[in-house]
Amino acid sequence: MKQKNTLPISRAQIEDLLKEYSREHHVSADKIYSIISDFIMGFEFLSELHQSKKAVSIFGTARCNHESTDYNQATKLANLLAKDGFAIVTGGGPGVMEAANKGALEAGGRSVGLNIILKSNQKVNPYVTESKSFAHFYVRKTMLEFASQIYIFFPGGFGTLDEFFEMVMLIQTQKIPALPIILVGRSYWEPLLSWIEKSVYASHYVEQKDLQIYHLVDNADQAHQLIKKLIM
Repeated sequence: MKQKNTLPISRAQIEDLLKEYSREHHVSADKIYSIISDFIMGFEFLSELHQSKKAVSIFGTARCNHESTDYNQATKLANLLAKDGFAIVTGGGPGVMEAANKGALEAGGRSVGLNIILKSNQKVNPYVTESKSFAHFYVRKTMLEFASQIYIFFPGGFGTLDEFFEMVMLIQTQKIPALPIILVGRSYWEPLLSWIEKSVYASHYVEQKDLQIYHLVDNADQAHQLIKKLIM
């Protein structure tokens, strides 16, 4: 049965609008179609990934090596979750992302990387067994946000913080279901959470219930126990 077109405008009208926009704003039609293609590719990939039923997205810095605590904790947590049947999804790069994919692969689980194409030619880490590479950060971030049923954040820089705050905002505004967000590493996250409570919440910019969107733990073992309590 042919699916009814629920869009308020036709495909031809969309194409005309894209051409008009690209002409007025000096944006090439190729650029616009590149964005659309990224979204289509990404959601097709997620459709296949969701056949696993269980997936967890793990975020964190690209700037740590195998000797760091964050690297080893991410490896351990991903290993535990993969043994529980979760597909492990990361941004596919180095650091915490590599650690999580390593833990998944060593446990015999699905090790997924949603990589970003950069001028520096960021490579997919060697522990990824399924991957897609995106040209646009915002498309890739959308895929990471829709990939899983659990979201785990290790310490990281602007990219990690951007992803954390966007996930919290999407849950706060009910754009996505209230999925568990777990922050691993108390010494790193506690100052930020304290600022949110003492400044943002105290100024009435967020509500008390918004502070319950995320959970703070010390390490991989605590994160794993919390996940089992919340959804397993």
